[in-house]
Formats: sequence, structure tokens, C-alpha cells
Amino acid sequence: MRLPKAVESEPQAQNLASELASRARPLWTGGEVLAPQAALTPALEDALSSAHSAGQVVRGLKGAQNALAAEQRGLQNVDSKTGVARGQRVSRLLLLADDGAERFYRDVESLVRRHEPRVLALRLSADEHRLGSLLFGPDQVARLLLVEHKSAVSTVLLALIAR
Repeated sequence: MRLPKAVESEPQAQNLASELASRARPLWTGGEVLAPQAALTPALEDALSSAHSAGQVVRGLKGAQNALAAEQRGLQNVDSKTGVARGQRVSRLLLLADDGAERFYRDVESLVRRHEPRVLALRLSADEHRLGSLLFGPDQVARLLLVEHKSAVSTVLLALIAR
């Protein structure tokens, strides 16, 4: 896994990729895609709130599917026009609540496979109510959040190592 350049350039993030890999588990019982487990810490909550305020968060599986498909079409158009090979780095994050059904995680696995290596899924130690109320208000739910801007992705990833 190659993390964004902004993350790799941070000295404290030197071992982040290997740390994430060590915390990775299959998304579901029969799954092959591994998703690192992460605690929803105050630093991560702040990073997500900031990304949401900046309009860099998409809520829900369907919204994420649509956003990633549109981005993929745009990337393919640029690639065909320029003929330049694109780097293979993580540039989008899927943040998952830990209380979804197996079918949900199978759908997420399919989405990650379709858009890897630019998409990394992280399974948070939070249920859909906690994740939803964090960004969308009381009594709101969010089972999946897509962080869709590389600066926000970097901020969220660096929040994982904030002490």
C-alpha cells in the first residue's frame, strides 16, 4: 500500500503503512479484501469533522459508488489523452462503521476491488449511530463515509497516529 505523498513525507508517519497492514482484517468472514481496524479517537473525529465541513465527505455506499465511478471515468479520460501512467497511491478512504451486515461488507469489498489501489477501507470502532451523529447530527446514521479529497485523506490518515 502506497499512502499519499503528504503522509509519506511526515516523519511520524514513517511506519503507518505497516502499522495499518498489521491491523488489517477481512471485511467479512469469507472476504479477501483486508481493512485495517482503527479507533474513532478525538483526533480522528476532528479530522472527519473538518473534511465534512470542507465538503470532502460523501455519505453512504450508493453515494460512494457514484462518486468513485465518476472519478474513475475522469481519470480514464485524462489517462487516454495524456498517455502518462498514473501513480498507484491511496487517494480515497472508505470509513466503515463496525455494525454492518455481511452483505454490506461484501458490497464494500466489491467497491474496493473495483477502485484499488486508490481506495483504502478502514473499519472504525464505532457503530453507525456514533459515526452519523458525529457529522450529521443527533439521531443520524452513517454506515460508510467516503473521504474524497487527497488533502482530507492525508489529514485523516495522520490523525490515526496522533497521540
